[in-house]
Amino acid sequence: MDRGGCRLSSGGGGMITLEDLESVSEEQLSDSPEEEQEEEEEEEQQRRLLQYWRDVARGHQVEVPTDMAEPIHQITTNNEGAHTREQVPYTLITRKEKCGEVVFEKRHYEKAHWAYITVHEDTYEQSICYGFMKIMRYICQQNSAGSYLGMTIPIVTVVRTNEMHRTLSRAVTVAYYLPPLHQSEPPRPYDPEITIEQWPAAIIYTRPFTGATNELTIIHEISSLAEALERPAVCISDSYIVAGYTNPAAAHRQNEIWFLERP
Repeated sequence: MDRGGCRLSSGGGGMITLEDLESVSEEQLSDSPEEEQEEEEEEEQQRRLLQYWRDVARGHQVEVPTDMAEPIHQITTNNEGAHTREQVPYTLITRKEKCGEVVFEKRHYEKAHWAYITVHEDTYEQSICYGFMKIMRYICQQNSAGSYLGMTIPIVTVVRTNEMHRTLSRAVTVAYYLPPLHQSEPPRPYDPEITIEQWPAAIIYTRPFTGATNELTIIHEISSLAEALERPAVCISDSYIVAGYTNPAAAHRQNEIWFLERP
């Protein structure tokens, strides 16, 4: 890693001698109390966030490794406030409301590059947890750019159902929209299980819902959106998308169910 290349020169342009270096005390070289306190507070925050994720994941029989502490901290703090969460852009075509609540929206999404991974765990919750952790590592420097790429929302998961739409397939695809800065040249992932692909433009029908996402709630939301649509047959009927606007460990999650219109 390029560390910037430190030069041994003084402010006036002269070289620093060995005598100069020997005259610097250990106290002068050590971090200031304020810097040490900031580092300790950041480390404590990372420990708390990691423990929170572990507590939530344990309920789904998912282990969160220690090396996830830094990615979790970066995602949660938007890289110490250096980034804002960008929303996947779309054009609203129409919206249907009832009693002040959105029944569904019809949107147009342009073609764009996404990073995705398909996971085959025993439950939907396990798949999104393991898949999202891998995507988080890609966002947080495990990429050919070697930098934090920036968080976008929603993170989407593609699910498949049986013919009766009563159960979900074990194959769950977790996908991340590349920020506009990286759309033209997406950084390559170090993880060979992650794929970068340009998804075509699409017409999406969406319906919002809150709370946890699991097999029961997803099947219910698929049924609710199908009932709300006047012509559900125009949509693809073997796969659906769950769009999450908050991370899988959030207590109050904001989600949408998406139907893709047939090409």
